[in-house]
Amino acid sequence: MKLVRYGPKGQEKPGLVGDDGTIRDLSGEVRDIAGEVLSEAGLKHLASLDIASLPVVDGTPRLGSPVAGLQKIVAIGLNYSDHAAETGAEPPEEPIVFMKALNALSGPNDDVEMPRNSSALDWEVELAIIIGTKAKYVSKENALAHVAGYAVMNDVSERDFQTKRSGQWTKGKSHDTFGPLGPWLVTKDEIGDVHDLAMELDVNGQARQRGNTNTLIFDVPTVVSYLSQFMTLMPGDVITTGTPPGVGMGMKPPQYLKVGDTMRLSIAGLGEQTQTVVSA
Repeated sequence: MKLVRYGPKGQEKPGLVGDDGTIRDLSGEVRDIAGEVLSEAGLKHLASLDIASLPVVDGTPRLGSPVAGLQKIVAIGLNYSDHAAETGAEPPEEPIVFMKALNALSGPNDDVEMPRNSSALDWEVELAIIIGTKAKYVSKENALAHVAGYAVMNDVSERDFQTKRSGQWTKGKSHDTFGPLGPWLVTKDEIGDVHDLAMELDVNGQARQRGNTNTLIFDVPTVVSYLSQFMTLMPGDVITTGTPPGVGMGMKPPQYLKVGDTMRLSIAGLGEQTQTVVSA
């Protein structure tokens, strides 16, 4: 299934995308795409519905983040071998973990704000994991049982804030709009091999990132299991898993986003996003 949340910001309703691309309203079945809805039983209930009987959503409404009620966004850094190489970094021995503030979360096609005093705004297409059930001290073998599905995320970053302002990476990752997620939450049963998905990102129509999840250093079960040793993962929590090569910071010389620039990014089977950069 492809689950969405649609409507004005702060007023999103739950929906389901049919095979024909039509959004069907789920408001009569669930309050939101959150909590128990993301469990195995909750997803099984949604999968059992007669899609044709659900109300059609007219037009092309704004899409919000496809999941609500999350407690945290956890991010993994330098998790692609080819991206680590372009930055000149050694592949990490353990996952590099940092956080993105919840206020960074936004819809897949919402504008991205350039913060005040920003000079190094960068893009990162990433595979996001959406947690379905509470995960604490889970094994790698059982990790996927706690995953509801996957989505595209743009881990927007301000590199000077991230690397030159001392402290940890979070301050360069957490501005409003720095976490476009969606367009959909795709349940894991729809993805044949999550470790073989093509990824791409263009800026103003020019190719920037081209990669594949098959170069992940730490795969999805490893990441979920690893994080669950340090923090309890809750339904709706988002784990964004790292980016392939082609970021602005890695270009020679580095190239960064400007107000008016447009990013288009996609992952095979998970859909496409488009954002325009605006002033904060």
